Amino acid sequence: MKCKVLLFFCAMIACCAGTTVAFGQESQGQARLKAYTTVITRAPGARQASTSATSPQLPLWTFDVESTRDHNNYTGVMVGRNPFGHEANKVANVPTQIVPVVITTNLIGTHVAHTGTIATKPGVTTLNPTIANTACLTAPNDVPLALFKQSPIIQNTRFEFGGTHVGTTQYEDAFQRANFWEFTQGTDYHMYLHPVSTTRTVFINVPAADGLALATSSLGPPDFCAPLGIVDINWFDNYLVTTVIPSLYPQGVNPGSLPIFLLANVVLASPVTNIGTCCILGYHSFEGLPNQTYGVMDFDTSGLFGPGIFDTSIAAHEVGEWMNDPFGDNAVPPWGHIGQQPGCQGNLEVGDPLTGTTIPPVTMPNGYTYHLQELVFYSWFFGAPPIGVNGWFSDNGTFTADAGPPCS
Repeated sequence: MKCKVLLFFCAMIACCAGTTVAFGQESQGQARLKAYTTVITRAPGARQASTSATSPQLPLWTFDVESTRDHNNYTGVMVGRNPFGHEANKVANVPTQIVPVVITTNLIGTHVAHTGTIATKPGVTTLNPTIANTACLTAPNDVPLALFKQSPIIQNTRFEFGGTHVGTTQYEDAFQRANFWEFTQGTDYHMYLHPVSTTRTVFINVPAADGLALATSSLGPPDFCAPLGIVDINWFDNYLVTTVIPSLYPQGVNPGSLPIFLLANVVLASPVTNIGTCCILGYHSFEGLPNQTYGVMDFDTSGLFGPGIFDTSIAAHEVGEWMNDPFGDNAVPPWGHIGQQPGCQGNLEVGDPLTGTTIPPVTMPNGYTYHLQELVFYSWFFGAPPIGVNGWFSDNGTFTADAGPPCS
């Protein structure tokens, strides 16, 4: 495996004082644990194009912009077609594989000491997105994998942002159309996850040193919708790229596709016994030559992370970031002191500035109401004038101006 750098774009914060949390489809109350996402980048020079003309590749386009925030020039790549260009074909499709991941841990976290250390005892816990979770969800909509496949991440629905109809489509496509609305309105511009398939279920037995599950009372009262698995992110990512991803090539995974590794109430941290480094609920990355991009995302129904982190909110965050910054290295003028970032950050991660902030909930034909994170527009990172829908800088209008002077 190539050298990698794990970027924590924020200080890890210990769990907050408990407040009442109700479970079921809607997550209520305040967060008891802090939710983060990240991107795993590779060593300089790791990203190279395929030398084979027949090898599947992601459809990528290059932007080149002078930022009005610092008057420097920036270039980068995004997945899809160039919204600024004059090509006749403005539609891109990326085959997408949903990979259900069943996690088995061999330790139970019994309680959290005042130091933030999780006390443990031996005990096996399995967290499986392919079966009903009747403790956290309500039948018939109680199987995370089925709910994900029926969600606006995968299925089409009508999207209006601020009263402007941007399309009957998948959420990430609606976002990208709104992101470049000055150029995409009235055009057949689309970036679809299509076709979408489900691979075999992947079963991972996590060594005791690298994973545990929090018991119902482990965080003190009030109880939460347990168990919550915590797996070491470095161990997990190494296992994905060395063992799991190569095993999925016969099932259609290739550098031209997006495998989505779907977890259910499993988060990532390092080390797993320190609540202060928890909890990473999703990340995206790439590996190999040619480059295989992929995303990891938790379908979380634990209720531990507040009302803005539930079901597909993390998927909305991660797929949007994969689309706009597929290799994690699209540089922008530094921004920060907002969202999950108390410091400064310098890449085009469209979810991080609004982690935990959602657009109005979306009810699908299955009767389930989904949570989708609000995402940030290109213009917010690079500066005015805005080119997004309604003159906004995010797709629900939380940001009505750009990120301002570069962060320091």
